[in-house]
Amino acid sequence: MRKTLPPLTSLRAFEAVARHASISDAAKELHVTRAAVSQQVKILETHLGRRLLRRQGGQHVLTPDAIAGLADLRDAFDRLGVAVEKLRAGQRKVLTISVEPALAATWLVPRLHSLRAQYPGLDVLLDATTELADFDRSRVDVAIRYGHGTYAGLLSERLFGDELFPVCSPKLVRGKPPLRRLEDLKHHALLHVDWISPKGDWPGWSAWLKAAGLNDVDAQRGMRFSSHAMAIQAAIDGQGVVLGSTALAQEDLTCGRLVRPFKLSVATSFAYFVVCQSHRADEPDIEEFRGWIRRQSRHGANGPSSGTDRTF
Repeated sequence: MRKTLPPLTSLRAFEAVARHASISDAAKELHVTRAAVSQQVKILETHLGRRLLRRQGGQHVLTPDAIAGLADLRDAFDRLGVAVEKLRAGQRKVLTISVEPALAATWLVPRLHSLRAQYPGLDVLLDATTELADFDRSRVDVAIRYGHGTYAGLLSERLFGDELFPVCSPKLVRGKPPLRRLEDLKHHALLHVDWISPKGDWPGWSAWLKAAGLNDVDAQRGMRFSSHAMAIQAAIDGQGVVLGSTALAQEDLTCGRLVRPFKLSVATSFAYFVVCQSHRADEPDIEEFRGWIRRQSRHGANGPSSGTDRTF
């Protein structure tokens, strides 16, 4: 039997005070007076038989008893928010998909018309983020992750692997100086993505130049970006040459915004995986999306390799 809970209003007031470290700011957020917030905190203290706030230097600070339960209380409000969103959605299910922004823009979004055509009753919300989805504390239903595919407590299915190769704007190939031979790279800016992988090695320009046998090109020079999407856009704008991947550059290659000046590619030890909670894998909406994205990954996820592949 569930224990008697204190009034939700009192819990909400206390959580707001703790988050803002201020009764005044909590009152502004809750659209009530300072006195009303203080009264709600006192109601909670009376219910618990514990002091939660004490005066120190003219400010209210949390007591050890308050700190002990604060993290769980915040987690409870987060879960309550998710539950309310699900209730608000009603019968119309919205499938929330967590995906890295660059992959969403260049690979997933251009294919969504196919998902809509096959499953017109399935609405999706793309949560484009670089943060790792927490299935227990968020509304995320499915995630597309980039890595080795081992995720504790989750079901992961491999979609496709990845490889890197130089790409640039067509005007660089035809420009002055042109970009036609490997040696021509020394005359052009190299664009870098400062992405730190959680596991394994990520091949950058140093690895590609080594595979190409080029020793007189400075692999460290050039502009750096925190995301693949920005680096790809800089390459489209003609600002330099970037190592594009099969998933992230294919759409721009197909449309002619980018070209591959050289055939050599280097394979990574990473792959893209569709991930969900094991106990939810058979839910109709999740199962439909998983089946659809598996078919998409087989039909044009990454074009056939050309040139020599080397794994790092």
